[in-house]
Amino acid sequence: MNKSLIIDAVRSPIGLKNGQLIGIRPDDLAAQVVKGLLARNTSVSPGLIEDTIVGCAYPEGPQGHIIGKSVGVLAGLPIESTGKVVNRFCGSSMDAVHQISTAIEAGDIDAGIAVGIEDMFSVPMGGFAPDFHPELAEQEFYIGMGETAENLASDLNITREEQEDFAISSHQKALKAHANGNFNNEIIPIQNIEGTMLEEDEGPREPDIEKIKSLKPAFIEDGTITAATSSPISIGASALLVTSEEFANNNGLKSRAEIRSRAVAGVHWDRMGMGPIPATNKALDKANLTMDDIETIELNEAFAAQALYVIKEGNWDQSKININGGAIAIGHPLGCSGARILTTLINVMEQHDTHLGLATMCIGSGQGIATIIERR
Repeated sequence: MNKSLIIDAVRSPIGLKNGQLIGIRPDDLAAQVVKGLLARNTSVSPGLIEDTIVGCAYPEGPQGHIIGKSVGVLAGLPIESTGKVVNRFCGSSMDAVHQISTAIEAGDIDAGIAVGIEDMFSVPMGGFAPDFHPELAEQEFYIGMGETAENLASDLNITREEQEDFAISSHQKALKAHANGNFNNEIIPIQNIEGTMLEEDEGPREPDIEKIKSLKPAFIEDGTITAATSSPISIGASALLVTSEEFANNNGLKSRAEIRSRAVAGVHWDRMGMGPIPATNKALDKANLTMDDIETIELNEAFAAQALYVIKEGNWDQSKININGGAIAIGHPLGCSGARILTTLINVMEQHDTHLGLATMCIGSGQGIATIIERR
């Protein structure tokens, strides 16, 4: 079987409400990231990129009209290069990586780009015209994500104070990572609509402890989750260049990581945040590994309660997790995040000289997704 190798991985800065990324079209943002990825890998001719798969949670409006192909055109890929869109909600762009990887291992293609994009300001959560099936509505299939996280907090008695401490730590780690230049190799400078080049995430900030503790519950009365312990609405894009080992050798490419295993798993939608546990267990089994073998973990922080549930219930070593901060600080632009955490994972592994890493996340509607990579 062919091996699928990650040659390079990059992302945009993640922007927040009223920030400097507001106004840029999501297809333009994704195209800038793909252009930056190709500019870093000049030995790969754009004509050799056979497919571009874009993950997007709400592919409509400016994120619609087969954005997978349009991003490729905007990025300068030739007309012979194909493109498509995948939607697995928060796991969309990690699924895009999986699909490129699978196509390579099957021998269908030799090189492709997996992209993640989400502009949560131009396309709202739920899309422009949600239409709920009455039978599914009766089963609370469309339950709000915050409510599912409250269920997990209740299950394990995860207190508001624990969640606040986790969120504060996420910001502090991200601020330290930015100060130390740990994101420099993964962030592609982005030109906004005013012509300004942006190079830093807008989310990480020095925590205001008094304000954090004064916030009201965000989702249910007497709940434990607040805006401070939830990932912020955001905009961002990410992209990975994935090739076969033969393609890499023939084109003089040095790969950064090999994709060892991929997995998705289903859980009940009212506790969707536990999805990383079964997805990770499946990925570990496929790679013939145990959790003790994993040295570095990127666990998407949709909510502090959700992340803490996974850590506690899975008995995961928190010292290995989100070393440069997580989505509570950085932001969680839905379709972007899977590729974003894989990009960050590779860089953290290089910074700490580790070899086996896991990227995993929960998915609205009751799923989890996981990817295990080995640094090369």
